[in-house]
Amino acid sequence: MMLYLAIFTFLFWFAVWLDAKIGMSKTTKIEDVQENTSLHSRGPLLSVIVAAKDEEKHIEASLLSQFQQTYSNIEWIVVNDRSTDQTGSIIDRMAKTEPRMRCIHIEHLSEGWLGKNHALYEGFLQSKGEYILFTDADIIFEKDTVSKAITYFQNQKLDHLTLAPNLKGSSFWTNAFVSFFLFGFGYFKRPWKSNDPKSKSAIGIGAFNLLTRNAYEEIGTHRNIKMRPDDDLMLGRQIKEAGKKQHLALALTHLQVEWYPDLRSALVGLEKNTFAGLFYSYFMVLFAISGLFLSQLFPFIALFVTTGTTQLIFLLSILMLFLAYNQTANKMAKGANIYLTVFPVTVLLFIYSIARATILTLYRGGIIWRGTFYSIKQLKK
Repeated sequence: MMLYLAIFTFLFWFAVWLDAKIGMSKTTKIEDVQENTSLHSRGPLLSVIVAAKDEEKHIEASLLSQFQQTYSNIEWIVVNDRSTDQTGSIIDRMAKTEPRMRCIHIEHLSEGWLGKNHALYEGFLQSKGEYILFTDADIIFEKDTVSKAITYFQNQKLDHLTLAPNLKGSSFWTNAFVSFFLFGFGYFKRPWKSNDPKSKSAIGIGAFNLLTRNAYEEIGTHRNIKMRPDDDLMLGRQIKEAGKKQHLALALTHLQVEWYPDLRSALVGLEKNTFAGLFYSYFMVLFAISGLFLSQLFPFIALFVTTGTTQLIFLLSILMLFLAYNQTANKMAKGANIYLTVFPVTVLLFIYSIARATILTLYRGGIIWRGTFYSIKQLKK
C-alpha cells in the first residue's frame, strides 16, 4: 500500500512539474515587452480605478508611482470606501495637484454589495476611458508598467490582461507562507492555462486587471459579482466564460506589493477568501486538507517510517515536489526557493489557515472583511 502511495505521489508531482514548466515557459514577462512609445501621448484613454479603505499607510506612495507613468493619457478615479483613517484627506490633497485625478467618497455601503466590489463599480460609473484598469491602493508601479501592459494588450488583441506582482512580506515566516500560497495557487488554479482560449481556466489578480470597456460592460460589470470576496478571480472567470481573450503576464519587476505585513495578518486576510475559494463546500475543505497532508507533508514523514524502494520513491517524490515549487512559487515571487528549507512547516501553517478560516466562517455565520460583516447566505447569492 505504501509503495503504491509513493508511486502515485511521485507521478502526481512529476505531472505538476511538467505542466508548470511548459506553461510558465510560455508566460510573458512584462519586462520583456518592447513598449510602443508612440502610445505614450496618443494611446486610448485609460481609466485607473482604485478602491481604498483605511489605506493611509500605502495609498500616497502607490498613487505617486502611478502618476509617473510614461503613458500619459490616463484618468484616475480613486474611491474612498468608508475609511476611518486619513485616506480621504490624503486623496483630496493629492487631487489638488494632479488634475487627472478625481475622488469619490462613499459614506454608506449599498445593500447587497461587498465594499470593494461596490467601490470599484462606483468608480467605473464615473470613468470615461476606452480601457479600464482596476488596481489596489497599495501597489507600487514602475514608470513603464502601463505602457508595456497596453503595448502587449494591443499586440495580442486582448479583452483582459492581468499582471502578477511581486508579493513580499516583512518577515521570513510571512514570505514563507506567501510563497507556499503561490505554490498552491499555481498547481491548483494553473494560471498559465488562462492564456489558452480552449481552456476553461481563468485568472484575475486584484493588483492589475486591465480590460476594454466593452468587455467589462458585456460581462455585466461588478454587478454580476456583487458578493464575491474573490472578485478579482471571478472577474477573470466571467471574461473567460463570455468567450473573451484573456492573458496572464508576470510583472515581478514592475509591480510590487506588501501583501501582508506579518503572518497573523496573512491568516486573518485569508479568512475572507478560503471558504469562497473552496466553493463553500465542506467536502472541498476536507479534500483540500487531506490532499495537502498526503501529497506534501506525508512524504517527509514516510522517509522515517519506510525503507528500501518505498523510501527511495518518497525521496524522489519530494525532489519532484521541490522542482514543481521552483516552477510555480519561484516564478511568481522573487527568491521563493529559500523557503523550501521550512516547507513542511508551511504546509502545516496552510492546513491550519484553511481549518481556521472555515471554522471561523461557520461560527460567525459569515466573514468579516475590512470591518464589515457579510453572512454566508449573502455571499452565496
